[in-house]
Amino acid sequence: MKHARPLPSYLVTRYHGWKATTYAENKSWYRHLAEEGQHPRAMVISCCDSRVHVTAIFGADQGEFFIHRNIANLVPPYNPDGEYHGTSAAVEYAVTTLKVAHLIVLGHSGCGGVEGCYEMCAGNAPQLEKTSSFVGRWMDILRPGYDQLPDGDDATRKRALEKASVLISLENLMTFPFVRQAVEDDHLSLHGLWNSISDGGLEAYDPASQRFVAF
Repeated sequence: MKHARPLPSYLVTRYHGWKATTYAENKSWYRHLAEEGQHPRAMVISCCDSRVHVTAIFGADQGEFFIHRNIANLVPPYNPDGEYHGTSAAVEYAVTTLKVAHLIVLGHSGCGGVEGCYEMCAGNAPQLEKTSSFVGRWMDILRPGYDQLPDGDDATRKRALEKASVLISLENLMTFPFVRQAVEDDHLSLHGLWNSISDGGLEAYDPASQRFVAF
């Protein structure tokens, strides 16, 4: 591949540091993971945002979470049309092959994807309306959330749309037959979370009160 380039030197240095410390101190655990395969108890669908550090938030060890990241932590509706579906494939593998017990959708504050959807739906981002925009077409998944936003200032409405991205993803997960069956058989539980990056807060959606509640 002629366009590939050597890894930046700072990443090479960090790798050698990890290999000499974390890996060296846990060789037996890494060997166990390699030989026994992965057996995660939970899948986490989170945003690609570099500030969202899933394993750090929960203090998770390697091999504990099956993590899938995409723009705005969205799950599309079930659509077996034979096309490319990265998120749907990850969900299928986690539920039917790994048989995770928990599936967590994790949203966050200041989400750029959600802001893009907000501006697109408000008519302020014509570039996202183009059929050639991968981000725009992906954010179409969240359009129903925009239509149901409460009145208020832009900041309040964007925060509400961030949380709507979690709820819409949970609703769409239940359109997958194998997810619905696993939930109905009590083999799988779905969870919706929202993380505040600035203060480290974490909120969980409570179906009884139909709102997000802080831990």
